[in-house]
Amino acid sequence: MVSTFLSYDLVNRDLYTSLNRVAKQPEISREADYYEANIAKVKTVDEFMKNDRLYNYAMKAFGLGEMTYAKAFMQKVLESDLGDETSFANRLSDSRYRQFAAAFNFNNTSSAVAQTSNQMDDVIGLYSATMDAKEESVSVEAGYFNAMMGTITSVDQLLSDDRLRSYMFTAYGLDQTYYSRDFVKGVLTSDTSDANSYINQNLKPRKDALTAENADLQAQVDAETDPDKRIALRNKIFANDKTLGTIDQYYKLADAFQFNADGTVPSGGAQTTDQSKATYELYLSNQTRVSTTTATNEDAYFKSKIGSVTKIADLSTDSRLYAYISKAFNLDGVIWSNIETALKSDLNDQTSAVYTLAQEKPGLLELAKAFNFASDGTVAAGSAQTAKQQETTSNYYFSRYDDTQDEADEQAALLYKTAMTGITSVDDFMAKPNAYEFALKAVGLDPADVSAYTLKQVLTSDLNDSKSFVYTLGDDRYLQLAKAFNFGKDGKTTSPVIAQTSATITSIGSAYTIQQTRLLKGAELTAAQSKAKEEVSYYSKQMVEIENASQFLADSRLVNVLLTSYGVDPKSVTNDFLKQVFKSDLSDPASFVNQQKNGVWAEILGSFNFDKNGNISRNVNTGVQSQGKIIEIENKYNRQTLEEQQGEANPGVRLALYFERMSPKITSAYDILGDTALLEFFRVSYSLPESFSNMDVDKQAALVEKYMTLSDLKDSDKVAKMISKFTALYDQQNSSASSSALSILNGSGAAAGISADLLYSLSQR
Repeated sequence: MVSTFLSYDLVNRDLYTSLNRVAKQPEISREADYYEANIAKVKTVDEFMKNDRLYNYAMKAFGLGEMTYAKAFMQKVLESDLGDETSFANRLSDSRYRQFAAAFNFNNTSSAVAQTSNQMDDVIGLYSATMDAKEESVSVEAGYFNAMMGTITSVDQLLSDDRLRSYMFTAYGLDQTYYSRDFVKGVLTSDTSDANSYINQNLKPRKDALTAENADLQAQVDAETDPDKRIALRNKIFANDKTLGTIDQYYKLADAFQFNADGTVPSGGAQTTDQSKATYELYLSNQTRVSTTTATNEDAYFKSKIGSVTKIADLSTDSRLYAYISKAFNLDGVIWSNIETALKSDLNDQTSAVYTLAQEKPGLLELAKAFNFASDGTVAAGSAQTAKQQETTSNYYFSRYDDTQDEADEQAALLYKTAMTGITSVDDFMAKPNAYEFALKAVGLDPADVSAYTLKQVLTSDLNDSKSFVYTLGDDRYLQLAKAFNFGKDGKTTSPVIAQTSATITSIGSAYTIQQTRLLKGAELTAAQSKAKEEVSYYSKQMVEIENASQFLADSRLVNVLLTSYGVDPKSVTNDFLKQVFKSDLSDPASFVNQQKNGVWAEILGSFNFDKNGNISRNVNTGVQSQGKIIEIENKYNRQTLEEQQGEANPGVRLALYFERMSPKITSAYDILGDTALLEFFRVSYSLPESFSNMDVDKQAALVEKYMTLSDLKDSDKVAKMISKFTALYDQQNSSASSSALSILNGSGAAAGISADLLYSLSQR
């Protein structure tokens, strides 16, 4: 008779070949083909459970063959939300049920939504980053303009530089969307004092005509008694004033440069120092956001002017000084008379008005302390502030200059969140300015420049089709916008697509935690649990951000969690190997991943929603089971079949194979005691009587820990020695062909012979 160890070794030494031999058996192959061809057709739990071939195949794969009759019980398992610790499957002590539920997407909680919470947070974060970048660009563009103007040799060179031209138009409040190059060139080469210059020949007649027309219109307004006609006349005046304002800006533009009439630059340069400074001041004042650069400029202005202030009125008549102290002392909305009263107050008199005013507006007391005006509102030149007071004022200003702006941003984000509630289509989204304007600004687009048609086409583009509308624009901002939402081609909301399903992410997190904490105790266990929780949290958060395989592989923390959860030591795998795995085509038998002896690599690749190019796709894993889980079930089914077939000839071989497969999943002595096959392996290995099982369970656990060094289960070489010892003792204890092990293995695990009701009852204890 062939020894148990030899029989085991013949199978296990080349497990890949042994499993392939099983997979090629006609009956096994037919069942696998049927499962793969039909599981994709299943949409509901009921459909799955009514198809006995699919149901039985999956149940056997997870070692639950003895529970196929308990369909009501298994339906509860499949409908469990594994993200909920109190769900049915999570309350069962046998982990096989959780693993079975995790293999399907019947309880996929992801539903059609315009934007997930993560996507929303990303847009809000992007908005903040874009606003910050916009503020930082002020300094960058100003520096560029000042540096390049020294190299300009002609007006054509200036107009050909997009950044210089944009800076110039912004400074003078001119729209460059549709501008005439020849016209602007004519303006820049004009001498406004020369009646024959281009600007006076082309704009002055229009300016004079509009001015005269407005005078006539105003006379008509004064004489008109009909309210509607008065409004119509005033509207004409308003329109003319707008045009006159633009004409005035062109005159200011002409005066801001000193190009010669032929467009060349005079010896003094394209701009004088004063012209350059004036342009810079205008550029800052025309920004839609207050930047650090603007604040620094306003601070310098205040310090340059405060020495010449001799009366309180000087602060109000200079709009920039007034704005500065209003920001510095948080006085927005405070009427001037109260500010003036505070500045005139005697701080040594506790009954003075400033103390009363400060109860409602503390900034007024800060203001009074920062200046030295007399009770009549005057002060000697150079004495309005001491150096210390000026420093305090400056510090207040820099800490508060953007408070209003920050509050507005927070309010915009809040309004965005509110507006996104209840959106079920692109039309809903576009009907809410608080939603679409915020989103456009977040990606750096001006809502005024984006048409409704373009926005709708972008949001309904198929991101997996390189020919779809969003890609034809060639602008990453639009692509970023499209990725931030979940609208289908029909304009309706759809479920978000991420690199892995939420169920898969949850399953990987659980498996990782088990691997990192198994067989540990005390402080070591606590530390490992804390670290595992941190890594699982990181994995869960980052996976929703992953867009392609390259991005995933570049994050070693994500890779480590994934590999560890599948029982693979990250240190044993090279980056090149992983790249080849993720470049593989699962549907191609000749691809790299399908040539590996360890089927886990195909399972890993199949758990991702990546297409052949490594990009996230809605067209991958669209059924109730991912391709990776289908492969996993086939691998498990083949392994179960191999063990069963070996057990028919020698139950000891089946026990050895079962222990080899389950050893990486054992977390404590109770896992061994709760699994009849593992318990039999242990009993035989240490020559314990069958009555051993009649002892108190805690005493049994103590004996397991006494005889078996559980930490050795982490070492494959030591596991091999355990199996070698078992096979020798098994042959010694089972000289006849019959064995109690056969009846034990026919149950295949912890639940053998236990009814579904009893199993659930036990799980509640």
